[in-house]
Amino acid sequence: MNILLTSVGRRSYLVNYFKQAAQPDGRVFAANSDALTSGMIAADKAYAVPRVDSAEYIPAILEICQSEDIGLVVSLFDIDLPYLANARQQFIEKGIELVVSEPWVIDVANDKWATWEYLNGHGIPTPRTFLVVETVLSEIEVGSIDFPLIIKPRWGMGSMSIFRADDKDELAFFHNYAKRQIEKSYLNILSRENINNSVVIQKFIEGNEFGLDVFNDLQGNHLQTIAKQKIAMRSGETDSAKTVDDSRLVGLGEKLSGLFKHRGNIDVDVLENKAGDLFVLEINARFGGGYPFSHLAGADYPAALIAMAEGKAVEINAVVTGCVGLKDITLTKASA
Repeated sequence: MNILLTSVGRRSYLVNYFKQAAQPDGRVFAANSDALTSGMIAADKAYAVPRVDSAEYIPAILEICQSEDIGLVVSLFDIDLPYLANARQQFIEKGIELVVSEPWVIDVANDKWATWEYLNGHGIPTPRTFLVVETVLSEIEVGSIDFPLIIKPRWGMGSMSIFRADDKDELAFFHNYAKRQIEKSYLNILSRENINNSVVIQKFIEGNEFGLDVFNDLQGNHLQTIAKQKIAMRSGETDSAKTVDDSRLVGLGEKLSGLFKHRGNIDVDVLENKAGDLFVLEINARFGGGYPFSHLAGADYPAALIAMAEGKAVEINAVVTGCVGLKDITLTKASA
């Protein structure tokens, strides 16, 4: 089976995982608006496509699928998920398995205000979140919340425009500064229709940070949750992590799976405070930057997705607990 990875960016490791899983007969194709990325170079063949917010984006992806006999499409980027989710029926009609969740799931995951509202409404602890600075100041006055606070994009990813505010002056400054940065960056694609409410303010929680890979089949049934303790972070992605055996984290993953009924993998960030309480911080409805540590420990979700798309029985590998992984830096030669 041939596979297309969209918005591949620099995730060459995922390209390589899919290439290995597709052997001996399958090929892995990549699509991205920027042709000069390591993920594009790693693919068997790469296509430069219009930006995801272009009216030509979905037609371009469908054309690649038709010309290259693609059977499976997987997105690697938050911003194209809503566009693909809304176009899923077009792929189904052409016999292509598009691994993307329902539009409402994408909305809840991408929109951190919606994440707070949904999780809070379903009894899943999550850091208290605000949209309006004045509301935060009122809550500080009555003592229901206090500094430090975290300011971040409502529709964001990685570490872009994330700041810690330790007093009212910093809160006002970073809130405005984050909004200006969002307006000037690719985050504007999802934020521009509501730019005045494009920043959220969250209660800061100090403690241990974990990442979950919550893997479902293509019908939304839970298959596996892998938990990792984050050891080091770089640019908002996990740089070093260790797989852990924690029934609380696995149970949390199973609960989220049951609520979302998502397709494929979702990446979940979890905080454990000093009292041992767990809080869901963020959700990415795709392969996250922490998946390589699960793969290193024995998981093979690319192979499982290919098997499911081919209608074959799926084998879910057990993972090694206590496996410590570190990301490395490699250079890719783009031209002679």
